[in-house]
Formats: sequence, C-alpha cells, structure tokens
Amino acid sequence: MQKQYRADVVPLVGAPQVERFTEGPCMNDYAEFRHFRYLLEILEQESLRSAAEILHTTAPNICKQMQEFQEHFHLCLYKRLRDNRIKRTKSGTGSIPIVRDLLDHRDEVIAVMQAIESREINTLRLGSGIFVDKGLFCAACEFHREVLPSCVIKPEHADSSDLATEIVSGKIHAALVTLPVNEFELRVEVLRRDRLVVCLRADHPLAGKPFIRPAELNGNIGVLYHPERHPEAHAQMMERLKRAGIRVGELSSASHPTEMQHFVKEGFGLTLIREGTELDADLTTRPIFGVDWTVDTAFIYHRERIPPTIPVLVRHLRRHIAISLKGKDPTEALGLPNLKNGGRKRPPRSDKGDLEQLNLLDWRDQA
Repeated sequence: MQKQYRADVVPLVGAPQVERFTEGPCMNDYAEFRHFRYLLEILEQESLRSAAEILHTTAPNICKQMQEFQEHFHLCLYKRLRDNRIKRTKSGTGSIPIVRDLLDHRDEVIAVMQAIESREINTLRLGSGIFVDKGLFCAACEFHREVLPSCVIKPEHADSSDLATEIVSGKIHAALVTLPVNEFELRVEVLRRDRLVVCLRADHPLAGKPFIRPAELNGNIGVLYHPERHPEAHAQMMERLKRAGIRVGELSSASHPTEMQHFVKEGFGLTLIREGTELDADLTTRPIFGVDWTVDTAFIYHRERIPPTIPVLVRHLRRHIAISLKGKDPTEALGLPNLKNGGRKRPPRSDKGDLEQLNLLDWRDQA
C-alpha cells in the first residue's frame, strides 16, 4: 500500500532507504549549474512560484527538475507545502551558503577567462607584510604566473598598515598582511590563524616548563615590534596583555622579525611569536596558560577595484594552506596529547570560551 502523508505537508523526496551511489566522481556529472541556480532561489524564496518568476520559468518546470535532482543524489533539501510554498530541511538550510559560493566561483572563473582573453591585466602590484610567511607570498605569485604568464608582478614589502593605505589609494592592487587593518574600504579574507606563543632563550628558567602562566610573564616581556610600524597591532597587543594581567615594563623595539629573536637571544627579555616559526638554535617557545591568542594572516584588496584574478587567487591560497597542513597531527589544533610534545596536552583555553586574537607577530625570517 502506498504510504499516506498529511495533505498539508508532503515531502518532495522521502528519506533515502537505499545505499548511496558508489560509481565515483562521474555520478556528479548529472548536476549542472542550472540545478544549483534553481535550488538556491527555491531555498531562499521558500516558494516555487516566486523562484520561478525570478528565474523566468514556470513552477512545474523547476519543481520537476529539482525533484529529479534530489532523487538522483538521494537528497531531501525541502518539503512542499500548500500553494507552492516549501519548508527547508536542515540539510537544505545548510546548503544555501555552499550553493551560493559555488555560483560565485563560477562567475569568478568566467571573469578570469574573459580577462585572459581580453588581455586587460598586464600588471599586478602585490604587497607582502613584514610578518607574512614568505612561502605563502611565493605561492601567490607562482599561481598568478600560471594563470597569466604575460602579467608582470610588481611585489612590495612593507608593514601591514602601510600596505592597506596603498590599496585604498590605488598604488597597489592587493596584499598579504597580518591583522588588524582598519580600512573600511577593504575586503579582508582571513587565510590562516596560528597560535601566539612566548619566545625565550632555551636556557631560561621558564623554558623548563611545559607552559607559562601569565603571572610568570610579569616584567619579562621586554621585546616588541616597533609600535609606529603597525600601531593597530601594537595597541591590540598591549590590550591583550593587560586583560591577561601581564605587566610590561620598559620595552626594546625592533624593526624586523630577525631583530626580535636577536634581542631575545642577547637577553633583553622575552617576546611573542607565531607557533611553528623557525627559531634560532639558542631559542625555544612555550604556550601561555589560559589564553588562546592567534596571529591572523589575511589577503586584502579594495571592495570595488578588484582585479578579476584576485578572488580565484584567494581560493587557491586557501587550498594551498589546506594541502600544506595535511599530514600534520590534528591533535595539536585540538589541544590533545600527541607524540611530538611527549604526550603533554596543550593548556586549556580561557573560561571566556572565545578566541583571544592577537594578530601582530608572524616572525618568520623574511631575509
């Protein structure tokens, strides 16, 4: 006997009762961009009739196509109600940003292809912040050369705040920087977050501990990047130290990441660096107990003046970072015991629960 449903709520596609397809990637060839365009409008409008009007088609047409689409992939993204209204399922609601991103990516790829065809991009002026990973900047340049071999890349190395100002003025197109930047005219795409740790001499008394408590840093933080080189970041750092109850005395200011490690090595005090930074042989790092500060690296560009290749470049950098992190012990990011640190767990996070971000230092040697 056929299963009966309530007259006012009729599922378009029932929950799958069979195993999913196992043919491999080829099964996805059924999906076309029009399916995702239809799906996005239906889910956002929550109405087949409204979606059909926007798409300049008929409700029966998109209803039939989306029913076949969902049946093919064993999905139930919405349920039909009366008067061509629909009710999104949890999977349908979660699909909205994913489908929107897919369609945006389609538009970005087409824009790049048109730019290549028309040869409208002859030069890309790309900046790199003082504390940005040199390898990440090189990856950005290599990918852009692969897409547009004829495009000349003009690199610029400067402080993040200066690069942000130059993007707004039109001097450069985009830049990789460490946050924060306070230009409202910029689009900020965060690419990676690295934990901020204490850098100290390997023979320092605190180096014998698995972690350092904030109180133990009182009077010991003695080296920072020059406050005038990145004022926003320096102000943020001082505020975070204050909130953690860490008193800071007289400071030595450095104008380059290598100088920071040199000052620490020479005994002028401790500093804070990105976890995983290549260190001098006489130095080591320790996490701070009870906080979870991060160094945020971002790709920034103007909200309106956007070279067509930039959005695709950002996606490539995200994939590049994801690939580079493959094979690393995921327990490190979760604070679980692992063999690399002798089975010790990372210190617990602050009771606040939110990440305290200190987006200042990425002391990778750029020399």
